Amino acid sequence: MSGLIESLQDRSATADEDPRVLDVAETETDAVLDALASDTGRSLFRTLFDQPGTASEIAERCDTSVQNAHYHLSNLESADLVEPIDTIYSEKGNEMTVYGPANDPIVLVGDRDLGPRVRQSLTDALAGLGLLGVASLFVQWGAERLAASARGTSVLAPASPNAGPVRPTGTLAHLVFEVVEPGVLFFCGCLAILGLVALATDA
Repeated sequence: MSGLIESLQDRSATADEDPRVLDVAETETDAVLDALASDTGRSLFRTLFDQPGTASEIAERCDTSVQNAHYHLSNLESADLVEPIDTIYSEKGNEMTVYGPANDPIVLVGDRDLGPRVRQSLTDALAGLGLLGVASLFVQWGAERLAASARGTSVLAPASPNAGPVRPTGTLAHLVFEVVEPGVLFFCGCLAILGLVALATDA
């Protein structure tokens, strides 16, 4: 069981989002494949993406012994798949290492010459998605400011002086501002356009 002190300490980490591209002929790739060859190794690796943890916590999640968890974590760390992200102390004062994922995504390529191009393409794609996300947040912020400035203005005159403003529910404005978040709509629309451009380019 995890100790009280251990459970109260904040432990969060995100994997390095720079793509790790591996050539199947490299020794480095052998270590990665060996570390992920067993079901237990893959289970430990997957659970760290849900939440980092100590060897004892990971063993409990994966229903295995602490000794077995240490063994597989050592293999995963040697393959640079996981890394220590923190050190905590149990109620008894024992020092414990907290592990988290080291890389995501991981891509295997068979052509040695193709590796750098794949790495650059993935890096560009991740950077593009990041910029698109920032732009979507800006669109959302602008739309909320616009909606806030227009709030309280009735589109149709009320039937009674005491009645509240009447707003149409079937208009495009209602769909954009009340049903679908503008930022999400912008993000999805840009992705759709980029997908169509990519298909047209391949064709």
